[in-house]
Amino acid sequence: MVAVCAVALACAADADDAGDASPAEPAPTVTSDAPAPPTTAAALVVPDGAAVYQQYCAECHGVDLRGTDKGPSQLSIIYEPNHHGDYAYRVAIRDGTREHHWWFGDMPPVEGITDLEIEKVISYIRAEQERLGFEQ
Repeated sequence: MVAVCAVALACAADADDAGDASPAEPAPTVTSDAPAPPTTAAALVVPDGAAVYQQYCAECHGVDLRGTDKGPSQLSIIYEPNHHGDYAYRVAIRDGTREHHWWFGDMPPVEGITDLEIEKVISYIRAEQERLGFEQ
C-alpha cells in the first residue's frame, strides 16, 4: 500500500513538473446578478421610474405630476426640456433648489435617492410630459 501511494505521489509530481504537457484547469466563470448599465436615454425609461416618482416626488408634485399645494406641476410648460433640461432636474433633486417659477418655497434635496433612481425618475417625467403634453 505504501508503494502504491508513493507511485501516485511521484506521478502527480511528474505531472506538475511537466508544465504545459498536462491539461490546464479552466478558469472559474464569474457571473454577476447585477444588470448591465443602460447605454442610451431610451434604455433609462423603465417601468420602475413611476415607482421611484411615487416614492420620492408625488407627495409634492402630485401622483399625476400635476402638482399639489406643496409643489408645482411637472407638466407646466416651464419644465419642458428646452427650459429646464435634465441637468436642472438632476441638480434640483440632488442638491435642492431655491424657489423660482413657483410660490411653494425652496425645494429641499431629495434624501436617500440614488443616481440611478434620479435618472429613472427623470426619464419617467419626460415620458409622461411627452405622453400628456404640457400645461400652458
